[in-house]
Amino acid sequence: MTERIHSFYEALTEDYHLIFEDWERTIERQAKVLGALLEAEAPAHPLKILDCACGIGTQSIGFAAMGHQVVASDLSRKAVNRAQREAQSRSLPISFRVSDMTSLREVPESGFDAVAAIDNALPHLSAVQLRQAVMAMASKLKPRGIFIASIRDYDQIMREKPTAQPPAFHGSQASRRIIHQIWDWIEDDRYVLHLYITTHSGRGWKTRHIVSEYRCLLRGELSSVLTDAGFAEVRWLMPAESGFYQPLVLARLSASV
Repeated sequence: MTERIHSFYEALTEDYHLIFEDWERTIERQAKVLGALLEAEAPAHPLKILDCACGIGTQSIGFAAMGHQVVASDLSRKAVNRAQREAQSRSLPISFRVSDMTSLREVPESGFDAVAAIDNALPHLSAVQLRQAVMAMASKLKPRGIFIASIRDYDQIMREKPTAQPPAFHGSQASRRIIHQIWDWIEDDRYVLHLYITTHSGRGWKTRHIVSEYRCLLRGELSSVLTDAGFAEVRWLMPAESGFYQPLVLARLSASV
């Protein structure tokens, strides 16, 4: 992955929870949706899950709290360090690794029931990197293991080409914050994301500006990459069906891979 993307998550680590209205409730809500989907696909309990884009632990913590065996990895050492602190504060036995999802070479474990890449992590990757990442994830799964990921609805976004997301106001009057994004389209299918986190304290307002870059990953492209990597039963669940805030893709690794 590029240094620019790595720098984005390193810079965002300590403030990442602020983009959610209530991070703790988000952990619980996402675990309920994602956990139910994985348990329906692989009903053994506990599941052995690899979260290969763990960030500060939003999904890893939720999976572990449900009793699953979790290994969590991320490109950003700062994010992994914070996720580890968050897990320890909750007495959750998660194993953490610092590893690029395009190789996962720092993750020695294999034979996972499921591998997850949630919160629009895959669209950071080029077409070549995406194929490398999917192959790396496949190598960590047991036969018939489950791949699950979420991405923005880029099929719709490509038609509309939005330049901003409406601001969200979180917190109470004593600790108000504003989260908003500006999207600077630099190519037909690529944009630079400008994330602004504006927080209020007794001394006024303070704004953090953090920049990253995304590629519009269409559902057809990801489905094709999954099929080429040996996955079958590829299916998409839109938010209205799944209850998750982004489109989800699930696929099952073929037994012969």
